Amino acid sequence: MRTLKIALAATVASFAMAGAAAAQDSGPKFAFNVGANNDYVFRGISQTDEDLSVFGGVDASFMDIGYAGAWVSNVDFGNGTNFEYDLYAGVKPVAGAITFDLAVFFYGYAGSPNGSNQDYFEGKIAASVPAGPFTLGAAMFYSPEFFGKTGEAVYTEVNFSTAIPDSKFTVNGALGYQQVRGDLDYGTWNVGVGYAFTDTLSADIRYHDTDQHGFGKIYGSRVVGGLKFTF
Repeated sequence: MRTLKIALAATVASFAMAGAAAAQDSGPKFAFNVGANNDYVFRGISQTDEDLSVFGGVDASFMDIGYAGAWVSNVDFGNGTNFEYDLYAGVKPVAGAITFDLAVFFYGYAGSPNGSNQDYFEGKIAASVPAGPFTLGAAMFYSPEFFGKTGEAVYTEVNFSTAIPDSKFTVNGALGYQQVRGDLDYGTWNVGVGYAFTDTLSADIRYHDTDQHGFGKIYGSRVVGGLKFTF
């Protein structure tokens, strides 16, 4: 066991020194984005009470494998919460044809009333693989204490994307299931079309739905369209 620990420590140290050298050579790369939608939908649920959303973010990539970023958007939960801010970091190692995505997220909410306990963390494990003209993926998110302090929660998803040949269109979609303690579980799905006007300006129109319309109007089916500018 001691020999194994020494070997692992040496391996980690080697990767750390190699990563530090690479970081000094290239440094982080930054990308920014701003945009707007007629609704902000997260896992099938409207976060803006079916109203307009405006968002923006920054992403940094490191050594072609690591990334970190921040993202903000207005929200409306009917309790005074003004906006959401997300912080995240992860790595995307590649093994053969499979690209993995291992990350941690923090979701924070400004203006939340005392005792609402809306902020929470999630961990992510995902993988994607090319399959002919498609990219197929699967992901799992785990939170030890979910939004509203509702206990452990797991979200699982399968997804796909494909580019339309000889065009600027892409088609993608996802099928997911959110598990939360109590009677809050629900299934969700979406499918949409994206269009790249330029290398920096894109549009997306998407249909969202869940299998629990009885939870309220924000769980209902909806079509969301938006524009996004990256620079």
